[in-house]
Amino acid sequence: MIALRYPVLPLIVAASLFPLLAQEPQLRWLPLATQNVEIDGLPWFSENGGELFRLPVRLKDTYRKPVWDLAQSPSGGRIRFRTDSTTLAIRLEYPEPPGMKNMHAFGQSGVDLYADSVYRGTAIADYDAKPGKTYEHTYYKGQARAERDVTLYLPLYIGVKVLGIGVDAEARLEQAKPFAIAKPLVFYGTSITQGGCASRSGMSYQAILGRMLNADFVNLGFSGNGLGEPEMARAVADIDASYYVLDFAQNNPTVDSLAQAYAPFIETIRGKRAEAPILVITPIYAAHESWSRDARLEDMRELIRRVAAEKIAAGDRHLEILEGTDLLGPARGDGLVDGTHPNDLGFQWMAEGLAARIGKVLGVR
Repeated sequence: MIALRYPVLPLIVAASLFPLLAQEPQLRWLPLATQNVEIDGLPWFSENGGELFRLPVRLKDTYRKPVWDLAQSPSGGRIRFRTDSTTLAIRLEYPEPPGMKNMHAFGQSGVDLYADSVYRGTAIADYDAKPGKTYEHTYYKGQARAERDVTLYLPLYIGVKVLGIGVDAEARLEQAKPFAIAKPLVFYGTSITQGGCASRSGMSYQAILGRMLNADFVNLGFSGNGLGEPEMARAVADIDASYYVLDFAQNNPTVDSLAQAYAPFIETIRGKRAEAPILVITPIYAAHESWSRDARLEDMRELIRRVAAEKIAAGDRHLEILEGTDLLGPARGDGLVDGTHPNDLGFQWMAEGLAARIGKVLGVR
């Protein structure tokens, strides 16, 4: 028999303690209505009874059904607070699974965590998502107790219910640091505005721009449905913004339909926000333009230039135009996913181009 060189008892004791050491920390689950939890990017959140919708429920019947359906995807919505929690988790419920072919599931359904402006992880739906199925995701645990500014970016293309935010039992919760700009930036447009095809929710161009400028923003992009109808102009004008960005054109079937909508859209905003800066953007580059001229896109660009020029000549000192091809042009085809929608690189380029223009107007570095 071989003699044991080390006592067995300490090993047995250590083994018996292992389950206790491996236990998950006890979490305190906070609803969105918790004091110091701030909901940004969803102007009608309180009015909508806590639903994460991008348009007011009271006006639901005035919007076309596709617009209202897309408004239930909380693109641009963010949850912000400051905490010293050693652990952070989230509970979510999704109405359906991600199903787009040209966009990653993380971008469609993901809830990104940024702590102190650094990306930390993403909670997502799986392909069995349905009402009543709950997902619980832990972003981090066992970290040193230190104050962190937390931002949770909500999904770009799928509705979600946030059932709770998990922090450790002793964690403190404080208000997030204020934005550098008092009022939000408001964006209206198409699928590109909504966030297609960012790899995750924190990588839309507005999200990147928001981090660059430390600015709040509202995303009113509606995939395939950025037509510029009067009810959407009124929704945009209802928001008291520091800056308005109009990036809609391509969803209009014809140049004539765009012409009918474009000038009236600007006039609706201007009628309520006489001094607010408005930036109009012509369509960005599309990959098929490398092969042949796209008369429709070129005519839409020219229409936007003409409308803007006429209004500036008539005395609008707060209207500017930006060529979309200056943000993402022929030399930047690597910034596209499917020939039309930007990827993360394309959105980074767009954000950088916009940051210089908007920062200068608003006096933010």
